[in-house]
This record gives sequence, structure tokens and C-alpha cells, in this order.
Amino acid sequence: MTSLDILAAAVLNGLMSGAVYALIAVGLTLVYGVLHIINFAHGAILSAAMFAAYLAFQAGVDPYVAMVPLALIFFGLGYGLQRLVIGPASHGDDRNILLITLGLSIVIENLLLAVFNSDTRTVDVAYGFSTLDLGFTFLAVPRAVAFGVSCLVAVLLWILLAQTDTGKATRAVAKEKLGASLAGIDVAHIYAVTFGLGAACLAIAACLLLPTYYVHPRVGNAYVLVAFTIVVLGGMGSIPGAIAGGLFVGVVESLSGLMFGESLGQLGIFVIFILVLLVRPTGLFGAKA
Repeated sequence: MTSLDILAAAVLNGLMSGAVYALIAVGLTLVYGVLHIINFAHGAILSAAMFAAYLAFQAGVDPYVAMVPLALIFFGLGYGLQRLVIGPASHGDDRNILLITLGLSIVIENLLLAVFNSDTRTVDVAYGFSTLDLGFTFLAVPRAVAFGVSCLVAVLLWILLAQTDTGKATRAVAKEKLGASLAGIDVAHIYAVTFGLGAACLAIAACLLLPTYYVHPRVGNAYVLVAFTIVVLGGMGSIPGAIAGGLFVGVVESLSGLMFGESLGQLGIFVIFILVLLVRPTGLFGAKA
């Protein structure tokens, strides 16, 4: 294998990983863009989704088969959390919402620890080590599936926001909450739908991660730290920014791992993150103040 082949393989693998990062970051930036809050429970919900996918696998359901049902279930859970817990308890105050999502994160993680203890779990699927021969490199099948599904979800989300009445109402609430309310839009319902969509994205990401990653009550935190970086890098509240940022971070991580070793792979992410913010503080796709 030539040096160029190795470089191309690293970029390709980075794009595969970045697609899942982007999917997790899209849920986070969607909630920020509409509710204008940072959802501190995002990582804990991802951990819960991975345990849900794990339990489905133990019951004989493949993670990819469980993807759609779990996305619907977590949409409902996210909708209910916002409508029945976060919204009423916060009284519309953004500071209270931040504290409530932080409290939710602690509650969810401790519930997972109480039920499943701190043991690390993995699943053994038949295609876990399957590869595709691209001529210059081999591509892991689970990574290729994760890339394809993440791209499909991004397209479906774009269609939902751009073409449907709910999407148009969501964009109106994100732009001007009071004006949208005066126009007859149910803001509380749109908030709940947005939170539900964020949770559904996490459920899909969990099913994509399960064949190649471990399950632990705090596993979501490892991904959410990168997702926060992506959201800021791409521009707070920007879905195209989250997608581009996720792919960019995946490639940077892969190339950094190639040059400095796998354990230092994420070092390059934060170096690039600082450099981008020094040049463009609003992020790559963020609106200028």
C-alpha cells in the first residue's frame, strides 16, 4: 500500500466516523437552535439509547432492525420529557431548563448504574468484522452502514424542516418565538417535537454504534464532548454546520491518529477547534453578530 493509499484510507475512515458524530451533533444543535438551550442530558440519553439497543439485541433483535422502532420510542420519550417535565418545571426560564437537563443527566446515568451496574458490555454480531474491499483499502461494513444511514437521516431531517408544516413551524419558533405564538403556532408542542427529534437521532446513532462500540452507563459522555465541539465549530444551531463539522472532525481525528498515534487522535480536533474559533468565533456556519 502506497502512502497515498494510506492517506486516502484514513480520510475515508474519518468520514465514516464523522457521519455518526454529525448525527449526534445534529440532535444537540437542533435543540439549541429551537429552544436556545444546551441540553446537558444529551449524553445520558445516548447512553440510555445504547442500553435499549443492547436489550433489544439480547431479545434477538439486530441493532439495525431495532433502529426504526427505537427511534420512534425515543421520539416519544423525548417529546414526553419536554412536554411533561422540562417545560412545566422550567417555567420557560432558560436558566432553569439548563439546570433541569443537567439534573436529568444525573438521574438517567444513576438509574442506568443502579439497573445495569458499571460493567462494560459488547455485542457480537455476524457482520461485526466484515469488510468491503475497495482496492486500495478495506472498509468495515458497520462503518459503511453508519455513514449511509447518517446521510439518509440528515436528508430526511432537511426535508422535514424545509417541506412540512411542522418543519416550517419549527423554523418560525426558532426565529421568533413570540411572533410564531401570535400566529397561532403551539410553541410548547414544537419544543416537544424538537426535543423528540433530538432523542430519535440519538437512538439511531446508538443502533449504529452498538455493533462496534461498548455499552456503559456513561458511554454517551465520550461522544457528547466531541458533539459539543462540533456544534460550536459548525455554528450554534446550524444543522448544515453540524453535518459539515462532524465530517471534518472525523477526518481530523483519523489523520491525527495516523500521524501521532490512535491515543492522540482527538488532540488534532481540539487544536483545529481553537484555530477555527480564533479566525471565526461564530463557527464555520454561524451567523455573524
